[in-house]
Amino acid sequence: FRTPTVVSFSRGCRALNPSSGDLEKSPHSDPGPWEVLHRHKRSWVWNQFFVLEEYTGNEPLYVGKLHSDVDKGDGKVKYVLSGEGATSIFTIDENTGDIHATKRLDREAQAYYTLQAQAVDRLTNLPVEPKSEFVVKVQDINDNEPKFLDGPYLAGVPEMSPLGTMVVQVAATDADDPTYGNSARVVYSIIHGQPYFSVEPKTGIIRTALPNMDRETRDQYVLVIQAKDMVGQMGGLSGTTSVTVTLTDVNDNPPRFTHKNYQYTVLESLPVQSVVARIKAADADIGSNAEMDYRIMDGDGPGMFNITTDEDTQEGVIILLKPLDFETKGSFSLRIEATNRNIDSNFLSAGPFSDTASVKVTVEDVNEPPVFSTPLSKMVVSEDAKVGTSIGRVSAHDPDTSNSAIRYSIDRNTDLERFFNVDALSGVISTAKPLDREANSVHNLTIFAIEKDPAQIGKGITLITVLDINDNAPVFAIDYETLLCENAMPGQVIQTISAVDKDEPPSGHRFYFALAAPVAGNLNFTLRDNKGATLFIVPNDHPLIKLLHPDRRTSSPCLSANLVTLKIFKATGNLPVDE
Repeated sequence: FRTPTVVSFSRGCRALNPSSGDLEKSPHSDPGPWEVLHRHKRSWVWNQFFVLEEYTGNEPLYVGKLHSDVDKGDGKVKYVLSGEGATSIFTIDENTGDIHATKRLDREAQAYYTLQAQAVDRLTNLPVEPKSEFVVKVQDINDNEPKFLDGPYLAGVPEMSPLGTMVVQVAATDADDPTYGNSARVVYSIIHGQPYFSVEPKTGIIRTALPNMDRETRDQYVLVIQAKDMVGQMGGLSGTTSVTVTLTDVNDNPPRFTHKNYQYTVLESLPVQSVVARIKAADADIGSNAEMDYRIMDGDGPGMFNITTDEDTQEGVIILLKPLDFETKGSFSLRIEATNRNIDSNFLSAGPFSDTASVKVTVEDVNEPPVFSTPLSKMVVSEDAKVGTSIGRVSAHDPDTSNSAIRYSIDRNTDLERFFNVDALSGVISTAKPLDREANSVHNLTIFAIEKDPAQIGKGITLITVLDINDNAPVFAIDYETLLCENAMPGQVIQTISAVDKDEPPSGHRFYFALAAPVAGNLNFTLRDNKGATLFIVPNDHPLIKLLHPDRRTSSPCLSANLVTLKIFKATGNLPVDE
């Protein structure tokens, strides 16, 4: 450290640099402080004091000496000190001007102190010299180790990076004086983490020290970095920090199936869209680098299966697209390919980034219910069929290899009035009651095909259509009552008569109308055909009378009433009806 400088105050003096050599020894130290000898009048000049920080001696630390030319050594001059730390840290001998520090000083807490010095008359306390200001600078020692304020560090670097790839830069700070000596000059070194990483001594940049580090072999390294002051020389102080380096993944591993052949067994009753199997190609990479797509390259049973990727597990999920039938085909062979979705062109040499495997799906037999040869059977029967007439036959078979015997029955919920029977062994359906088409023209029966051991029931539908016969006479649509006044003109339509019939065809019948025998010779009226379904009644050219229902004759203004009886005939039958 520098030797403390003694500043002498006079009416005219200049401060000399403490290294100039124009100083004389002070009696207060050995080799001791130095006093300025060369002086110029008419100016107060002072120089900077230097005090070594962290002084640990038992006596107050001598800082320097103040002196004035006015002081003749007769005790008439008194020296006074004021400013930062005066009396609390720094003291002055009022007789000699000697300054001492009474406390340990810490440059990192305060680097300098500004004080004022004055020489006064001891009796009058009047200044004998103008007040002058000077600085006591705390001189640094290497008492602070470097510190990593941002540590510990977390960093990442892609695996397989080239040698010398930058990972992260660390920085240590030293609280010592960077302008004085080497106390704050730091160099970096790696204590733990070799030979994988290195650090640049001056910059703190950490780089990879080995090429082709593989994340799949080791994915994390904890480094210990040291920062040492005094440019790393012996006796310097040091601090350390940790740097956790994670190797980030790149797609340098192709997918590979752990086996070349896989076998799965499913029941033939497996519903469509169900999962048949899950198959996965192993990929040592992670994240998007391990994402893959699957496809069925070839295999028998085209269109039977599909494969998709489970995005959470990256498994290939084989889905059933069509129903299985053990009796038709008992097994399927597929060839599956897995391909990385995101391929890095830098690692194509590690490929191909796809793999294939064979998958065999075996169908396991289940006991299925009987199956009708025709799920919907259509039969016809005439409505005049006699009881016991055979209508048709249903047929079902056991689809299993056991080919068990089958019995038939009718679901009576579909034949509540029991119009039909089915032969339990042959499946022949026959009538059990007379049929009436006009009451029910179609019967929808559910037929059970029952396998006894184990109990299984198949269902079939039989539609029985009842054919029509001409068993219903035509009838008039309504009861007719016609009023006719005497001024009606000959040929005028006075009534339209309609008839209906329950038999087919539903679009209409051809009817014939005629006057009944009691009035067949009535010359007052004529029947005019209206295309078979209706007729017109018109008056002839004779004296007209009023047609009334018998119980209204007395109230009619007309002279009398006649009752006309008509008869209807169908064109397809001889079933007349009188009205």
